[in-house]
Amino acid sequence: MDGTLDHTMIRVADLEESLEWYQTHLEYEEKDRFEGDDFTIVYLGPEDMHEDGAMLEITHNVGEEPEVGDAWGHIAVRVPEGELEDCYQQLMDEGVEDYRDPESCGGRYAFVKDPDGHEIEIVQRDPDEGALWSIDHTMIRVEDVDEALGFWTRKFEYDEVGRWESDTFANYFVEPADAADEAMSVELTYNYDGRSYEMGDAWGHLCIRIDDLEEDWDRLMEREAADYRDPESCDNMYAFTTDQDGHEIELIERDLEADSLFPF
Repeated sequence: MDGTLDHTMIRVADLEESLEWYQTHLEYEEKDRFEGDDFTIVYLGPEDMHEDGAMLEITHNVGEEPEVGDAWGHIAVRVPEGELEDCYQQLMDEGVEDYRDPESCGGRYAFVKDPDGHEIEIVQRDPDEGALWSIDHTMIRVEDVDEALGFWTRKFEYDEVGRWESDTFANYFVEPADAADEAMSVELTYNYDGRSYEMGDAWGHLCIRIDDLEEDWDRLMEREAADYRDPESCDNMYAFTTDQDGHEIELIERDLEADSLFPF
């Protein structure tokens, strides 16, 4: 299973406000858009993003005010090594809310929030590992880390590529085998105190780009993945499974040379 992480989806209350925020502060450009009867989907990303880089999908449902839960944590975006403080100060000068500055994070990273309260971590990476502000990882919280690691390694054949353990919590990073340096990874955060989480609806899903929707879906079913929305129920354009905590994971075939990013 190829399994490149294609995008992460968030829901927003005000589409134009969110688009302006990401286009102004993270210098994202609109890659494609789909207008439904009562919803809009927009794909965003850096202008010079790598073909294996992950996009941000913004979904706006008319009349809805999404609620941010704590079962998902943040997306992380990249800035060059040694430029964390300068990039953070640039955001402050542009009027972005001062949420967690580099000093409060030991000079290793920082956090800001978008207009809907989605947290965005800023991490330092080698300039060759992706465009400025490109998505580095998406963090989700899990209640049983052994089950979570088993899910990603067995269902999707992902590798554990890093971990950091403290006295109260641990972070585990997974990504496809032989993933490009520019690709997004998934961060699994596990708190030792046995807490549970609320999903909310402001975070939607992770999306994995695969080679053959029907074949890869059948393989997931053989591996006892959750049959949440099978290809037939989605007009054979995409499908959804869920992990052990209920995080939604979309599967989609993507022709990067097509006129539209959408399979509609």
